[in-house]
Amino acid sequence: MITSLIRYSQVLEIVGDILRVRVVGSDGESGGPERFGDLALVENVDGRQSPAQVIGLDRDVVTLQVFAGTKGLSTRCTVRFLGHPMQATYSENILGRVFNGIGRPLDGGPDLAADTKVEIGGPPVNPMRRLLASRMIRTDVPMIDVFNTLVESQKIPIFSVAGEPYNSFLARIGIQADADVVIFGGMGLIFDDYYLFRSAFEDAGVFGRTVMFVNQASDPVIERLLVPDMALAVAERFAVEEAKRVLVLLTDMTAFADALKEVGVAMDQVPSNRGYMGDLYSQLARRYERACDFKGAGSVTILSVTTMPGDDVTHPVPDNTGYITEGQFYLHEGVLDPFGSLSRLKQHVIGKVTREDHAQIMNTMIRFYSAACDARQKQSMAFELSAFDERLLVFGDLFHKRFMNINVSLPLEDALDLCWRTLAECFEPEELLMRQALVEKYYPRDVRKRRSGAASTAPGKSGEVA
Repeated sequence: MITSLIRYSQVLEIVGDILRVRVVGSDGESGGPERFGDLALVENVDGRQSPAQVIGLDRDVVTLQVFAGTKGLSTRCTVRFLGHPMQATYSENILGRVFNGIGRPLDGGPDLAADTKVEIGGPPVNPMRRLLASRMIRTDVPMIDVFNTLVESQKIPIFSVAGEPYNSFLARIGIQADADVVIFGGMGLIFDDYYLFRSAFEDAGVFGRTVMFVNQASDPVIERLLVPDMALAVAERFAVEEAKRVLVLLTDMTAFADALKEVGVAMDQVPSNRGYMGDLYSQLARRYERACDFKGAGSVTILSVTTMPGDDVTHPVPDNTGYITEGQFYLHEGVLDPFGSLSRLKQHVIGKVTREDHAQIMNTMIRFYSAACDARQKQSMAFELSAFDERLLVFGDLFHKRFMNINVSLPLEDALDLCWRTLAECFEPEELLMRQALVEKYYPRDVRKRRSGAASTAPGKSGEVA
């Protein structure tokens, strides 16, 4: 492209990682090859080059965000527009590879410059190509598979707070999920967390089906904004062109939103709620809405982490996220809270592609656990407990240890059997208030009833805490 050879040198200002340059053609008229979202190359006086992206157009003034930062950048630098938006490498060769926020390999592997490139961003999927969610993604996490099933094409966050083991939990889901390809996008990760994900995928033997896009905390904050777009662009190509079932893992979307705020402040935008820009909802929705089950092809499912500063669910990031996504998993004190978690698409698969007793056992377990919480509150207030209350307390302890602990790993069918066994240890069949046909088929008659807080006698299973 001839226009990409034109260099512009009228730099107006450099603020943070933002550079503004006046674009005037050779005829003295404003207007050139620049387009919103396109790439540019900024060349410093010492010859050092850094990619940048057009993020603002105002008559003859173009605003760029410089990916490598502007430290040491002179106002005598030159800008050259490349005429195309940011691109990500897409081919079979990217599986098992690690890239930074602008798509450059981090792992020292073979060069991929000759591989196919796909543009990031762009419009979401045509609704005519979307299918109604109808297939389950198994994770072997009982609190997900049994109580809040993850469905293909779903977009759902894990709400948590700093200090919770959400990253190790997300890595385990990526390892255990029955997806064809896992695309990981890390934003603002400390090195320990980056190493956690990489070593976990490698040790589990799933690195060959994984692609990682990583922006570390020490990397330029501008690159943080590109990580979700990189991950989702590649995920879409795997789903559409190769009919793969793709799971996209993103952490942490609050870091992404904070990067948006930082860029907005540098661009003199008027902040809205708690300093975030007014388009926060749209920015989040542009990424989440790429989750899709493609007609005649594969699917893209998005599972993200959204940390809540101060455990405040009304914070702008989780608050806006809740309006976009189809539920949430609430990770609190090392367990998935059954009351705070919700999957709005689970009814599309429960009892349809899962076992016939799934719906009733899920509802019965939550009903008894709710009653157990009430009994626990009565006990804490020194009220006299009935014999049934005592059994509820035992059930509550078993439920917490066997299902809510995020370290428990069980296939769905084994988890459903353990649900029946847990109920049988604490309650008689007539106390379950379930369909008689299901009780007769699945209720284990050989289980010793628990009338006190005695230790579990259930046989050990993989990851089970008795």
